[in-house]
Amino acid sequence: MKRIDCFIPAADYEQAEATLSHLRSLPLINRIFLLSAGQDTDLSRTGTEVIRVKNLNSSDTVAAIARAATADYSLIYTKYTPLTPGYFALERFVQLGDDTRAGLLYADHYQIINGQRRKMPLIECQEGALRDDFNFGSVLFYNTSVLKKAVAQTTDGYPYAGMYNLRLAVSRMASLVHINEVLYTEEETDTRKSGEKLFDYVDPKNREVQVDMEKACTEHLKAIGAYLPPCFTPVDLGRNDFEFEATVMIPVFNREKTIEDAVRSALAQKTSFKYNVMVVNHHSSDKTVSIVEKLTDDPRLILITPERKDLFVGGLWNTALHHPKCGKFLVQLDSDDVYSGQDSLSRIVEAFYQQQCAMIIGTYRMTDFGLNTLPPGIIDHREWTPENGRNNALRINGLGAPRAFYTPVLRELLLPNTNYGEDYGLGLRFSRHYQIGRIYDVLYCCRRWEGNSDAALEPEKVNANNLYKDRLRTWEIQARKQLK
Repeated sequence: MKRIDCFIPAADYEQAEATLSHLRSLPLINRIFLLSAGQDTDLSRTGTEVIRVKNLNSSDTVAAIARAATADYSLIYTKYTPLTPGYFALERFVQLGDDTRAGLLYADHYQIINGQRRKMPLIECQEGALRDDFNFGSVLFYNTSVLKKAVAQTTDGYPYAGMYNLRLAVSRMASLVHINEVLYTEEETDTRKSGEKLFDYVDPKNREVQVDMEKACTEHLKAIGAYLPPCFTPVDLGRNDFEFEATVMIPVFNREKTIEDAVRSALAQKTSFKYNVMVVNHHSSDKTVSIVEKLTDDPRLILITPERKDLFVGGLWNTALHHPKCGKFLVQLDSDDVYSGQDSLSRIVEAFYQQQCAMIIGTYRMTDFGLNTLPPGIIDHREWTPENGRNNALRINGLGAPRAFYTPVLRELLLPNTNYGEDYGLGLRFSRHYQIGRIYDVLYCCRRWEGNSDAALEPEKVNANNLYKDRLRTWEIQARKQLK
């Protein structure tokens, strides 16, 4: 029974043939189509039908696939490198497609990187997995009837977000099933470390793509009842029962190479108001504490080592938040980083009053230790707009830095006691009710080095981080639906 139509990207004959040679003889395949974005590319030698497209990810391409597909399932391959299906892999896709009635199935697989094979495990796609870079692998196995319905219900055109919109639309009709079995092998050419991939979504060269992705995500949120209009709870910034106007909070664990720079950067701030600096130490075992102690001649510096040993970064933040010397505004500075100038703190506090916000997020510059700019340079999150920022926040994987909070509101919400995602979850929680203010000038230098906690993570750790942020988004979506 020929139950699968395949859609394969094609750049030239040799590249296409490398995948076609593994597919032609498989008994379940009905027809194979080549998707060619090169209008003059001669693929006639493949003997395979060619669909000419402008952009592989556009809604026009998705519509062309829907028109061509006639089999029960549509296999869309998303890479130009060779695909090798596993032994009876397509039979397994079909079997589970029949059993689960899923709209989309995706599977764990092998990757060939620099000649070495490694297993690439994936994670479950839950309601909050709205990231447009969610890793489904390169084989998308759609139920054709659901795919066609999704395309029929799509009224807007997406030049870049067509594939992203397709899986969102399909998810509203049927389940997305992760097969945690290794079912194929692909070649991976993006060999960058995890820390180098983190900022692709805010690279200015990707701006048009991100706008299109935001449009698709916003329509999805409206369709599921989780969209929030730009109506915010006012915040009263008139509290005067704080000794300090602001506190710079630095959580730290074993950062003897960087902590002195961070503390000196905070203490060098020039302000017209009274502020202090809290270093909350998570029982460092290197020279971190002794380095900070040398600076405590400055009465503005407070070093705290909590008695508890079960605190992660969020717990360290909560420790500073509830300290009697905590200021009216609690402002972030990571132990790796430094402020870009002596006016950063003043500008953050001024922004609270000017924008009447409960939370402020600034702009930072990626640098090395010598403060030389690294790609992609300035990270300003211009996708955050007053009208739609809190909806788009459910699509992106970070909200920017430095972050600052109005302490009375933060004490009501608290931070989750985690080492990853605590700031993102908090930003989602704030944005549910309050406007988040933005400063689009550089206030902060994010120094990248081999000791950064996200510099070079294994796939399993990346998965764990992404799974947690997806859960944060899922919980936030569930809460937003209840506001209706």
